Amino acid sequence: MTALNSANALENIQGTIVLAGAGKMGGAMLRGWLAQGLDPKKAVVIEPSPSEEISALAAKGIRLNPAPKDVGGVATLVVALKPQMFREAGAMLTSFVGPSTLVVSIMAGRTLAFLEGVLPGAAVVRTMPNTPAAIGRGITVAIAANNVSATQRVTADALLRATGSVEWIDDESLMDAVTAVSGSGPAYIFLLAEELARAGVEAGLPAELATKLARETVAGSGELLHRSELPSATLRQNVTSPGGTTAAALEVLTGPDGMQSLLTRAVAAATKRSRELAK
Repeated sequence: MTALNSANALENIQGTIVLAGAGKMGGAMLRGWLAQGLDPKKAVVIEPSPSEEISALAAKGIRLNPAPKDVGGVATLVVALKPQMFREAGAMLTSFVGPSTLVVSIMAGRTLAFLEGVLPGAAVVRTMPNTPAAIGRGITVAIAANNVSATQRVTADALLRATGSVEWIDDESLMDAVTAVSGSGPAYIFLLAEELARAGVEAGLPAELATKLARETVAGSGELLHRSELPSATLRQNVTSPGGTTAAALEVLTGPDGMQSLLTRAVAAATKRSRELAK
């Protein structure tokens, strides 16, 4: 699919967009849409406990918590609720869904079949974003149901790209592993920074300095990886002098009980749990 990464993609979206749930992820999406040219008057937000920031957007034209009967025809419904809240809210959300409504779900563990069962007749796109979406650096994986039209897929793509990159897949069974790698992945990176700082303290560094060094090293290395066209293995090798300090550390990290083994087990555990939650 051709990447849609311009403001025009959002400026040209037709019809009303209803965002159900404006928490951290939903709020990040909304801010991204507006920043990339979505007309605020096209947006409706359903959020029982809106933040001050979301409430302030009402002054710019966004409709906040209107009665369903006052919304009119809805072209797209974006579901950014917690999965456990969706069953309770599903009955209310059906009032926004017509025979030509696109539904974009960012809920973890909720399959296309489940969503189609709660919102019958909708054209459903299931997605898995991650938390760097809050700064426009997320990555989202999406899969479309068979009844999603080409135009609706373009709309979904434009909405999702407002917070970062998008990858489309055709095999829904991959979504559990996607959840384990990119959905849960930011927590692994934050743990790396946390444990690197702790190890620095164990090596004799003051806690404040160790934390600063760890945070900036993880953040800077991530930015270098983002900007570089080199494979991550090559970047690692470029830092590693034979017989040097980095090589000594990597002997531990790549050992039998090192990072490869730990991450393989961690991703497998997260994948298994994602499958369990989908039942």
